[in-house]
Amino acid sequence: MPDAVIGLGANLGDRLAALQAALDAISLLPGTAVTGVSKVYETDPVGYDNQPEFYNCVAAVNTQLSPRALLGALLGIEAAAGRVRLIKNGPRTLDLDLLLYEGAAFSDGELTLPHPRMLERAFVLVPLAALFPEGTALSFPFGEALGRLDRTGVRPTPHRLSPGAGPGSDEHV
Repeated sequence: MPDAVIGLGANLGDRLAALQAALDAISLLPGTAVTGVSKVYETDPVGYDNQPEFYNCVAAVNTQLSPRALLGALLGIEAAAGRVRLIKNGPRTLDLDLLLYEGAAFSDGELTLPHPRMLERAFVLVPLAALFPEGTALSFPFGEALGRLDRTGVRPTPHRLSPGAGPGSDEHV
């Protein structure tokens, strides 16, 4: 059983390579192992429409990092990928969201768990359902919310990623 679920997204540059590099970086975090990755979906932008389509997936991880330490590490991976926050919900080289953390339900202004908007986002719940088909992840039920969402902006791709596959691998082609 994973300890946390992370949402990955990118819509600038080589989107697939950005997601693969992020997945590789997550797998190298201290005391952290990626235990599952959904397939990659191409998704329409939400909140700010004047931008390219995204590639999105979710990853389940086992980690010894605390929620705040994991969030800090994810923000560091985003920064290393050139993430710049100019427009809310705007284009990005990489977006990593800590969606769920086992046993954590809180908000402190810096971190809210479960992620506060995940039940409103088909681009999160469709890949989450691919990884957790029973409609519950880390004791968090999401299946009913997914049933209420419009999924037309979320399209499966043939791409699958795995940690350590790297850009030249058959894993992500």
